[in-house]
Amino acid sequence: FFALWLFPRSGALPFAGFRLTNDAKARRLARFYAMGAVLALAGAALGAYVCAVALFLLWPALALAIVTLAYAGAGEKVFQKSADGSMTLASRVLLLPYRLGARANIWAWTRNLAPQVAIAEGVFLGRFPTASEANSFGTVIDLAAELEKPATTDCRWISFPMIDLLPPPLAIRQQAAGALENARRDGTVLVCCALGFQRSAGVVAEWLVATGRAGTPTLAREMLAAAGRPVHLAEATGRAAS
Repeated sequence: FFALWLFPRSGALPFAGFRLTNDAKARRLARFYAMGAVLALAGAALGAYVCAVALFLLWPALALAIVTLAYAGAGEKVFQKSADGSMTLASRVLLLPYRLGARANIWAWTRNLAPQVAIAEGVFLGRFPTASEANSFGTVIDLAAELEKPATTDCRWISFPMIDLLPPPLAIRQQAAGALENARRDGTVLVCCALGFQRSAGVVAEWLVATGRAGTPTLAREMLAAAGRPVHLAEATGRAAS
C-alpha cells in the first residue's frame, strides 16, 4: 500500500514540489505529529519484546509520519483526496489510524452542537456530515483534506482539500466561495470541514464579503457567531477576506 500511495495512478505525487514550510504554526504541528509517530514507533519496538501484537503500532506510526510531512511542506496532497471527495485506496488504508482519531475528535468537540447551522439564503455551516445529513442538502462544499465523503452519499459533492488548523490558502478559499455562490442557485448548500469551526467558516466568511452580504470581515465573523456556531478564523483569513 505504501508503494501505491507513493506513486498514485492519478493525481500529484505526495512529495511533488515539497518545500520545507516557513510557517511557524505548521512547523509546531509537524513537530507534534512527529513526536506521536516516534512514540508509536518506540511502542512497537519495545512492545514487540513482550507481544508481537505491539507491531500493529507501526501502522499509526506511519500514518502520523505521513501527516507530519503534510504539515512540514508536502501539503494536502498526502491525503490524495479528489475533487469529488473520494480518496485512493492506499490513502484510506495507510491513514486509517489518523482518521479514526480525527473522527473521535469531531465527536468530542461537536457532540453538544447542532450538526449544521443556517447562515444565509440556503447556505449552512457545519461539521463533516454523515451520509444522511449530506443527502438532505443539494450540494456539499467539503474543505477537509483528511476525511472522505460517506460512501452512500448521493448529493452533489465538491471538495477543496485544505489542511486542518492552518489558514486556508486565499486562492483556494476564493474558488470555494465562488463554487458556493454557484451551487446556492441550485438549492441548499452545506459548507463543511472536520469541525465546522475554521476552514469552512473561512470560506463562508469569504462568500459573505465577496457577495456583499457582509460589508466587512468583522461583520461576516459576527454573522457566523450569531448563527450559533463557534468559529476560529485566523487573523490572516480575516484580513484576506477584506
